[in-house]
Amino acid sequence: MKKRTYPIKVCRVASVDMTLLFLLMPQMKFLKENGYDVSAVCSPGELVPKVEKEGINVKTISIQRRVSLLADIVSLWHLFWYFRKQRFDIVHTHTPKASLLGQIAAWLARVPIRCNTIHGMYVREDSPFKLKWLVFSFLERVVAFCSHHTFSINKVDIEMLVQEGIYGRERIEYLGTGVSLARFDPKKFSEDDRKRKKKELGIPAGKKVVGIVARLVKEKGYPTLFEAFRLLREKHPDTVLLIIGPADPVKKDSFDPNVMAQEYGVGEYTIILGQRFDMEELYPIMDVFTLPSLREGIGSSTLQASAMERPVVVSDIRGCQEAVDHGKTGLLIAPNDSGKLVKALSWMLSHPREAVSMGKRGREKIVREFGDDEVFQRMLTAYERLIQEKL
Repeated sequence: MKKRTYPIKVCRVASVDMTLLFLLMPQMKFLKENGYDVSAVCSPGELVPKVEKEGINVKTISIQRRVSLLADIVSLWHLFWYFRKQRFDIVHTHTPKASLLGQIAAWLARVPIRCNTIHGMYVREDSPFKLKWLVFSFLERVVAFCSHHTFSINKVDIEMLVQEGIYGRERIEYLGTGVSLARFDPKKFSEDDRKRKKKELGIPAGKKVVGIVARLVKEKGYPTLFEAFRLLREKHPDTVLLIIGPADPVKKDSFDPNVMAQEYGVGEYTIILGQRFDMEELYPIMDVFTLPSLREGIGSSTLQASAMERPVVVSDIRGCQEAVDHGKTGLLIAPNDSGKLVKALSWMLSHPREAVSMGKRGREKIVREFGDDEVFQRMLTAYERLIQEKL
């Protein structure tokens, strides 16, 4: 093998800018610190300048998340020529549409190393919509054919994909989702800091806070949460609901949280912050974190909340089951069940001592299993092996 005397060029590809900024930025910065030349591709968006401010060169190419044959062909063409022109050593794709188009384009451009990360399965083998699964599994096989190596942020999807024959076990590995233990460190925030943040947000000092951090789409369980919160206030009237997360208007199930809160009669007790960049200051004011989602790859916000020693109540579904040890670091409840959700939230608020203990054990679990250093090292080891094999 010829010894390389220049930085390895890596391109990360995602459909939207929020994926680059909120999910992939720590990985990209880690690669830069280790001598890689890192670029990224995503659709145009208002967060692109923030990504570029971190030293990442961003090429904007429209990648529609919905199916649109003509638009997808145009996106594929632009990706192909960009990869050919830049002569990347590694193209690493994320999110379903970007993975499909990005892997095909990288294969056509003969990029030497092609990697993909699966951030949770959007359609599963046990789906009642069999045709949908057949289409999805075919497209996933196309991605598998084009890529050299695939990562999964959870373990259960690996087993399913191997059993279905979509991936060979040697070509897919567990990556996990890294949490910055330095940023999300509860020791940095005192009781005075919590009071100050509550005052800043207009939350009276004596109020209890139930918080959620998720995109504003119904799939995240918002209708269930609003109904549960309405019932919760009957027993805990001193509670407010804190909603943090960006709008996602291109999704069919997007909604206006102000309208939904009013429809469920809890608008007066709901605080909607939208997209925030100070999450390490917001988790500490939550008495309990919840994510009653219908589908999760792992639930990054759940991991962050646990890292901040918050007790969590999340759906008993794939991904979340790996993030939470039921009864130890939090509670797992059936999705789409407002009765179970309100019961779990009420228990947390009624048993503060036990809830605090769960939060502390949650931090221990994150340190043990989801520290960013361990996740980054898995990625770097795979990269270095592929570089030895392919370049």
